[in-house]
Amino acid sequence: MKIQTYYNHIRFYTPHHFVYYPVLTVFLAFSIYFAFTTNDCLIWSFISVVFVFLFFLAFMLRQHYALTLQNRIVRLEVRYRYFTLTGKRLEEFEHKLTDDQIFALRFAPDDEILPLLEDALKNNLSGDAIKKAIVHWRADYNRV
Repeated sequence: MKIQTYYNHIRFYTPHHFVYYPVLTVFLAFSIYFAFTTNDCLIWSFISVVFVFLFFLAFMLRQHYALTLQNRIVRLEVRYRYFTLTGKRLEEFEHKLTDDQIFALRFAPDDEILPLLEDALKNNLSGDAIKKAIVHWRADYNRV
């Protein structure tokens, strides 16, 4: 596996991103084309609406469950790491952090997470700014 960094940490699922969506996009484009160029515009309009619905449904279902679960796990991981490093509970001030900030902190190694956490609280750093401030990236190869 490639070494993970800020610049390559986004993950694609080839069958979904590079097969299903392109094929569905082509079918949608043809159905819209036929809706405007044939006498059967009503049926082709209906088919276009079905393809739009399939596009939306596939995107929402694929992302929703996996990301919700991943977010819970990452939050628990950051809480656990904070507790093992400090002996204190993150929940006491976790409400002051955004989800983006918490999720970005997971990429920080143990020696960088506490200063970054303090900086995020003090200066309201964005998740992206936290990621860019990480010196030694802690890879997460199991992201969804």
